[in-house]
Amino acid sequence: MTTAIPDLVIRPYAGEADIPEMVRVANAELATDGSTERRTVAQATVDLRHASEHFDPARDLHLAEVDGVLAAHGRVEWVDTNDGLREYRVGGYVDPAWRRRGIGRALHRALVSRAHEVAAAHDTDRPRYLGLWTNEQATGALALAESEGFGRERWFFEMERPAIDRDLPDVPPMPDGLEVRPVTLEQAWQLWEADVEAFRDHWGGFDASEASFRRWVERPEWREELFVIAWDGDEIAGGVINSVYVEENEALGVRRGWLDSVFTRREWRKRGLARALIARSLHVLAAQGLDAAALGVDADNPSGALGLYESFGFGVMHRGSAWRRPMEAGS
Repeated sequence: MTTAIPDLVIRPYAGEADIPEMVRVANAELATDGSTERRTVAQATVDLRHASEHFDPARDLHLAEVDGVLAAHGRVEWVDTNDGLREYRVGGYVDPAWRRRGIGRALHRALVSRAHEVAAAHDTDRPRYLGLWTNEQATGALALAESEGFGRERWFFEMERPAIDRDLPDVPPMPDGLEVRPVTLEQAWQLWEADVEAFRDHWGGFDASEASFRRWVERPEWREELFVIAWDGDEIAGGVINSVYVEENEALGVRRGWLDSVFTRREWRKRGLARALIARSLHVLAAQGLDAAALGVDADNPSGALGLYESFGFGVMHRGSAWRRPMEAGS
């Protein structure tokens, strides 16, 4: 695809040879905008290796080049949300060296065009919306979202709990009838289904396909020995999926672990299970030689998760927001 910007070409993803430059661009943006995240080639390779109807890199991933140099990349994926919408999500990264030249806007509009192509092939009674996410420190992305007609829908926080190596909480007893047991790789699908089910009560939505499961279980940070899973007999009642992002920690100069998913299935809620699992997770991460723990949370989480995390000493370190726009509005 050619654009009105001289020498800018937007092309489809050509395969794994594109990944190192994509990671370079992503990390340049993340560093400039003060994000706590860093991407790796290994992560991106797993992410892009498994196509689904919700996201197929060959069709839904676009790269923006100037004279053959990668300046930006972005993707389109769709989900059926828990509040009754079909949401076509667009997003990506722009190399800070190429900002303020209209490249981000040109790529965004190419992605929106692709989202309309995807939507045209769908037969659904759900209202169709475009969606995107912004880091609140990314002023350019915020301005783009507003100028393209999107409205902020929801706030999300990244929270950190320092000093886990020297100030660990007491570990409360498990609720009656529940016990913490290991989970094996062979039980990964059962764990996935339990996590997916637990988050059906929460705002938003995600791709729960087999391909999405493969991306999750094959990620290089998968370490089931760090997971804290509560069992009721043969049923998973809840859990915390803990991860350590070694390359990210090295790039940022930190020793931090992540509580990537904290979940309790509906039948086992209101019994203190999440508190018991979070306390145990902090001990697990401290035993790895880490000195901080982090997690992400919906600021309006209906289960009161924000207050629970604050009670463990987690504080907000970054804010992000989800934005939406009806598909019939604008281009």
